[in-house]
Amino acid sequence: MLAGLLVLGANQVALGDMLFVLVSFIILALAVKHFAWGPITKMMDARSEKITGDLDYADQERARAKKLAQEREDALKNSRAEAVGIVNKAKESGETQKKSILTEAHGEAEEERQRAKSDADKAKQDAMAGAQKDIANLSLEIASKVISKELNADDQKSLIDSYIKELTVNETK
Repeated sequence: MLAGLLVLGANQVALGDMLFVLVSFIILALAVKHFAWGPITKMMDARSEKITGDLDYADQERARAKKLAQEREDALKNSRAEAVGIVNKAKESGETQKKSILTEAHGEAEEERQRAKSDADKAKQDAMAGAQKDIANLSLEIASKVISKELNADDQKSLIDSYIKELTVNETK
């Protein structure tokens, strides 16, 4: 019976301890809720807001970086297009200058050719006039000498040879 009492007493003690532990837990939970729960939830809310803000900021920065990259890509495409335009304009300008220079050179060459032809024609006319003058003078001299004396074949040959020598001497002067 004593053993039965002890077991019964142990059940009562365990029930009393359990009651004490339960009351202590409730008091401790109320104290934690009153003193610690508010600051902890504020800290957790602040941390949650900071993380959310950081994620939003990261998203904004990522979007901004993507936008800047797109703007740089567009600017690069525009600069390439401008470079192609400048090169094309330079080519067109070069072609225009080339045509202008060639046209001018052909014109100058044609003028020079005309001048040379004109000079050659004038020199030919001067030579012809000089030759006609020399032939006229020679004919007059021959006629005057033929008239002044009657020539035989040998005299005629020597007269012609002397005139030819005179012509050669006159041409070299």
